Amino acid sequence: MPTPDVSRISNTLTDGVTIYQQVVYTTQDLASGFIERIPYFVAALIVLGIFWLLSIIFKKVVHKTLGARVRHQNLVKVFQRIGGALILFIGFMIAMVVAIPGFTPAKLIGALGIGSVAIGFAFKDIFQNLLSGILLLISEPFRIGDQIVSGDYEGTVEDIKIRATTIRTYDGRQVVIPNSDLYTSALTVNTAYKQRRLQVAVGIGYEDDIEAAKAEIIKALDKIESVSKKATPSVIATGFGGSSIDLMVRWFIEDGTQANKVASIHQVIVGIKNSLDAAGVNIPFPIRTIDLSDPSVNAIVNKMNEQQDVVDVNKTVAE
Repeated sequence: MPTPDVSRISNTLTDGVTIYQQVVYTTQDLASGFIERIPYFVAALIVLGIFWLLSIIFKKVVHKTLGARVRHQNLVKVFQRIGGALILFIGFMIAMVVAIPGFTPAKLIGALGIGSVAIGFAFKDIFQNLLSGILLLISEPFRIGDQIVSGDYEGTVEDIKIRATTIRTYDGRQVVIPNSDLYTSALTVNTAYKQRRLQVAVGIGYEDDIEAAKAEIIKALDKIESVSKKATPSVIATGFGGSSIDLMVRWFIEDGTQANKVASIHQVIVGIKNSLDAAGVNIPFPIRTIDLSDPSVNAIVNKMNEQQDVVDVNKTVAE
């Protein structure tokens, strides 16, 4: 019985059409279909561009209408960003309907429903930051321009976005902090209130009068412009130091920014130093006392003397 030609059967399909011919026909159909859909793709891009411009116009109208009227400016940002994102989403849906035949929003929602669990796990951190960003913008614990401390980072808030907050550190670096970290962790806002209290430690000698030194320090603080006149500064003794009586000087400034803080501390230290020097109040150096009465010290001294005697003898013999 003759054996059938397997290669010929595998290379030939029904109606005498080869696999190569079928690939060619399929490619031609795809190319012609794509060419036919080019006007629809262009129309979809135009639709996206129109809705993108609408989102920009919407944000500008909201800023112009509510920017000067609403007290909480972060609420304006929330309205701008959520409204702009909604307009872009609507434009995307319309563009998809125009570009893809048979596409409907119901099919997209159904597809998202099928993969909602996987998407939820994959984008958990993103969604958490988005929700935290919205809550931060609504609750407004800080604003753009405030100086905050978050973990190891401290600086001025430059922008509050839906996903992250950008701060500029005092040494000129940019730090992007996820909003979930700011919302769930402890946060210090240095400029939340207009006034800010500062303090510096001062040591005076044990032989000096504490009340006299306090009066001189208060007098020095009264002459410094950066020290607030609305709050009375204070000087209290805090402990017995190793070589001095420790005093804590506290005062307020009216503008709590970092630049004013550093400048005020410098002025206060210089003023206190000059005032105490003029009044003859001693600011002692650390003092260390060595007790030579211990027997071990005597043994060490005797050993050093013996070594020196040996050195002297050797020098005499050499001469």
